[in-house]
Amino acid sequence: MSVTTLPWGRELTADDLAALPDDGHRYELIDGALIVTPSPSREHQRLSARLLSHLTASAPPELDVLHAPLDVMYAPTTVMQPDLLVVPREGFFDRSLPLRPVLAVEILSPSTRLIDLNLKKARYERAGCPSYWVIDPIELRLTAWDLVDAAYQLVGDVTGEQSWTAVHPFRVTIVPARLLD
Repeated sequence: MSVTTLPWGRELTADDLAALPDDGHRYELIDGALIVTPSPSREHQRLSARLLSHLTASAPPELDVLHAPLDVMYAPTTVMQPDLLVVPREGFFDRSLPLRPVLAVEILSPSTRLIDLNLKKARYERAGCPSYWVIDPIELRLTAWDLVDAAYQLVGDVTGEQSWTAVHPFRVTIVPARLLD
């Protein structure tokens, strides 16, 4: 029997993260701090699957649309798993290259709302992720930011049957209400 304990008094690293149990929780690191969230709800998964399908149908051949769990490591102390991400296909299968999304998407839940809208948004911005979206499945709302001069600028904020067309990383029109039809 082995026991996994968290180190006290120092930042956690990707090696510490790899030693955690596979227990159905989602483990992420942001600047050495451990973030633990429960498995997603049915609505979360339904919305994620529909958005994945919609984005995949619109993506150009040089980009892949993927879903969690898939680690994005920005530093040895920062390993995040966006709900959906868009990455360049070139170099994707080279495990020695870091995975750098051109779009990270988080689907809000009560347990992740503040983390996704604040901590993760700030960390993706600092890492230079070109686009960041959050989707609220309760309000049926999409909020999107694009990186402009190293800072996120709001480029989309729609609810319900309103539509928004992204320009980056590719043209795609999203209607939040249709993600849960």
